[in-house]
Amino acid sequence: MAAMGTCSSFAPTFSVYCLFRFLTGMAFSGIVLNSVSLSLEWMPTHMRALVGTFMGYCYTVGQFLLAGFAFAVPDWRQLQLVVSLPFFGFFLYSWWLTESARWLVMVGRSHQALRELQKVARINGKKEEGDKLDIETLRSHMEKEMTSSKTRHTVVDLVRTPVLRRISFCLCFVWFSTSFAYYGLAMDLENFEFNIYVIQLIFGAVDIPAKLVSILTITYVGRRFTQAAALILAGLAILANVLVPRDLRTLRTALAVFGKGCLAASFNCVFLYTGELYPTVIRQTGMGMANTMSRLGSIMAPLVKIVGELFPALPFVIYGAAPVVSGLVAAFLPETRNMALPETVEEVEGRWGWRGTG
Repeated sequence: MAAMGTCSSFAPTFSVYCLFRFLTGMAFSGIVLNSVSLSLEWMPTHMRALVGTFMGYCYTVGQFLLAGFAFAVPDWRQLQLVVSLPFFGFFLYSWWLTESARWLVMVGRSHQALRELQKVARINGKKEEGDKLDIETLRSHMEKEMTSSKTRHTVVDLVRTPVLRRISFCLCFVWFSTSFAYYGLAMDLENFEFNIYVIQLIFGAVDIPAKLVSILTITYVGRRFTQAAALILAGLAILANVLVPRDLRTLRTALAVFGKGCLAASFNCVFLYTGELYPTVIRQTGMGMANTMSRLGSIMAPLVKIVGELFPALPFVIYGAAPVVSGLVAAFLPETRNMALPETVEEVEGRWGWRGTG
């Protein structure tokens, strides 16, 4: 990401610039997926929502910084360098991150998994407990997962069994709609007739209360309710804006900011929710597919906006309807609050079959 972002600042033509930005986006997706998976697997159940929200606030800080940098560095090539060069430093410290112990055991690297667990125990001030761990103890606790790992898992496993098929279809729609509506709003910033730097700051600031509310509902009410409510409220705010006259720009901006906050809460929830719904053996595959649907939503958003040249209100009717429908679809997802992460496909089927859906 650092290399491609830096190269894009020196792109001689627009086509070359687009190519480097495309490669930067691919790298960014990998960073996001790995960050979410590792944070889920290393955090205790009661801390997942808090850590997930903290990661979400990092995006919020990024929005603030981007607005400031864009104001201070108006030249786009220099701005591209400013936001890309720090990733060389991030690359260096990423080598100190701890690998997933579950994954290491499942690929037959039990000794490395043991070292990683002991390292984490030492960092957490539990060195004695870590020293008591041995290979046999680790293998006995992971026996079921090791047996499952001997089976080759592919993307087909995401839809092969009834419960995972339901989860995958629902999550795909949720991810698509969240990103679709989010970028639909983002592309309309200039039409609010406010200073674009101020609007960018406001759009970033709304994440603070939105994600705070989301962590409270995620923790004390549940993931399913939070996901559905955030999407439905976002969609209704966007649809309401269709009915507001353009000269009432303050009201239009307020509705858009509220909708953007709800979509930020939706993103905050769905990252955590997706990781908790998929079992360890296909978690990264599931996160990858979900993220792909999110990217598809962001690709479709500008194409739908083009329709506005013929029917001005239609794009926002579509941007608003999609999250409302996906919010209703989210009601068919199982609840994961206060539950341990599933390890195998069989565990997901047994836990969340129609009889056991929470």
